Amino acid sequence: MQNYTSINIVIGSWGSYNECNERALGSKWLDLSDYSDWEEIEEELTKQGFKLNGIDEELFVQDIEGLPSNACNWDYTSPQKLFETLRDSDVLSNAYKYDTLQAYLEVRNFDDFENLVESHGSNWDDDIRIMKGYSWEDYGREALENSGYEIPDHIQDFIDFEEYGKYMGDCVEEYNEGLIEIYR
Repeated sequence: MQNYTSINIVIGSWGSYNECNERALGSKWLDLSDYSDWEEIEEELTKQGFKLNGIDEELFVQDIEGLPSNACNWDYTSPQKLFETLRDSDVLSNAYKYDTLQAYLEVRNFDDFENLVESHGSNWDDDIRIMKGYSWEDYGREALENSGYEIPDHIQDFIDFEEYGKYMGDCVEEYNEGLIEIYR
């Protein structure tokens, strides 16, 4: 699997955390795109000394890089569920889907994303369009151009394209790199 993205996690165990043993600080950083299934991650954790059929059976995401921290309370997210959702969505192997997820998580949350992946698999993003670098003014201009109206150039100076974009963008939200259109 070619790595297009970088989503890394540290997996912790509630048992080791509560016991303050040598695994209390969690695993080494794991790049999720390096694994094709959960069993490979379990093998890696076992190599790192985790006792998955004992004290370390209840795992949690102790730290995460590559996904917005405000999209979810990662401590209460199953690392297995996280990995399998990302894998099934093709986010770990497709740069466009990764960028779409980043934008989506700025305006929605990981639970919504999980539901999309459960319902639509790797086609979760079919009704989502990211518009990097777009402003509301750009969106308003595009909406007016696509409406079929011919507005003379001298009249366009009097049109508030930003407000028109916001008015027409009922499925559009702003994120830090532009706009995202979500139809589901």
